[in-house]
Amino acid sequence: MSPEPHFDFNGLGRQMCRELESVFEEAEPSQLELLSKELLGAQRIVSYGVGREGLMMEAIAMRLVHAGFKSYVVGEMVTPPVGPGDLFLVSAGPGHFPTVETLLKVAREAGGRTAVITAQPERAAQMPVDLVMHLPAQTMVDIATGRSILTMGTHYEVSLLLFGDLLVLRLLELTNQKREDMYTRYTNMK
Repeated sequence: MSPEPHFDFNGLGRQMCRELESVFEEAEPSQLELLSKELLGAQRIVSYGVGREGLMMEAIAMRLVHAGFKSYVVGEMVTPPVGPGDLFLVSAGPGHFPTVETLLKVAREAGGRTAVITAQPERAAQMPVDLVMHLPAQTMVDIATGRSILTMGTHYEVSLLLFGDLLVLRLLELTNQKREDMYTRYTNMK
């Protein structure tokens, strides 16, 4: 009988955390400030992402609601149209998705502002976008770089979720709120 293969749960967990830490060491804090200003100036925020990035954007949109913002997600029944005074916030880790580009055009043509969070800012800047937020993490398209041991696009997706929480923490600070204030907007329908 052959011995069971060894899986280094603790060591791999530490390595993953270090890899995520490097994203936030490389990210430019001034970009967070620019995005924070966009969000503070928006009447409404509509978010979108493709696949697992979309799941992270849904989580960020929910946290924005908890922070007191009018925040929605594309595809939900209660999402209003984007128009003047609104911000359309998307994630495009690899820099471009045809669906993202199409929706950015719709938002722009309706008079909304547009912002994209991405690991590939040069590609994302070619879309109709007002603000590009660079999140230097590995996506599925650049997995060959070997930057992370995380599978597929997980390095970017987890970084996106953590970035969203940092963004909300900054917005709470800018609006003179405490984290505890978020609980007043948490659902009681559970």
